[in-house]
Amino acid sequence: MRSKVPECTRKALRRWAAATGSLLAFGAVAVLPLQARAQALVAWPSKPLRWIAPYPPGGSSDLVARAVGSRLAEQVGQPVLIDNRPGVGGALGSAIAARAAPDGYTLLLANIAPLAIAPHIHAGLGYDVARDFDPVTLLATGPTILVVGPSLQVKTVGELIALARARPGVLKYGSGGSGTPAHLTTELLRSMTGTDMVHVPYKGTGQSVTDLLGGHIDFVFASMPVTAAHVKAGRLRAIAASSARRTAVAPDLPTMDESGVPGFDMVTWWGVVVPVRTDARIVDRLNAALRKALAHADVKERFIALGIDVQASTPAEFRKFMAAEHARYARMAKEVGLKAD
Repeated sequence: MRSKVPECTRKALRRWAAATGSLLAFGAVAVLPLQARAQALVAWPSKPLRWIAPYPPGGSSDLVARAVGSRLAEQVGQPVLIDNRPGVGGALGSAIAARAAPDGYTLLLANIAPLAIAPHIHAGLGYDVARDFDPVTLLATGPTILVVGPSLQVKTVGELIALARARPGVLKYGSGGSGTPAHLTTELLRSMTGTDMVHVPYKGTGQSVTDLLGGHIDFVFASMPVTAAHVKAGRLRAIAASSARRTAVAPDLPTMDESGVPGFDMVTWWGVVVPVRTDARIVDRLNAALRKALAHADVKERFIALGIDVQASTPAEFRKFMAAEHARYARMAKEVGLKAD
């Protein structure tokens, strides 16, 4: 004979069964995104990587990306497509990268201009460096070179300063845009020497060098790769390096400090960041792949030709480095009164 179960007990059991079923169903649904994410991680990379270079083709940043990109492609087993997105001194391409999906398929060629300088002079950039990017690695560091055009008959920094003082507001200097290293470096020179010079911004350093060759501007601080061929051919004259120490690529070229501007030291840098919330394991894989790419002899040789030094790092080291650079240029921008043109 079957024992009778009180109605209240049966109702309680039904409620428990319904609740348990819902919880199990919820748990199954919750596991699905985790499984999909794990599968995507195992498959990464299953398609080409997009590497945003926020400057025009032919400039130093573009050359750095292309030198490393081919070797990175070998390491990850997928093509690495360089996507040039110039504008606002590198800020336009950086904003595009900040809005990309954090899936490990979009990289940004990080540079001193959009990530350390521009935040202190531009409002509404469309990104916040600390909030929107995860660091992967530092790639390289190097000085810029002060070069003068064919129409400017000066051979030393001292002569350039004397001419600028004699003709206030007349000499024109170019840059790759407001907030770029060339802009801040020249404004630092102007501030330290009490001179008055006119800033002419371009979308990239390569364009400023083209106008320098044409006599439309008088001088520019530019990277070695953009100017080396013109200097060698005698079309431009290199008169100083922006770093505190002489560059190994041009050991006979004096520094700004040696040229009569004591304490002058400006070095640019490049690295790789990805959109924030990219899986940390993908970041680690990218870091390992990029470090192997940087270790290739041809990449090192290419960097030497560009006048820059390989500087690989861990993601944590690069985060610390960027924070220090952000703070440094905040102080410097305030000291020299740097503003967007």
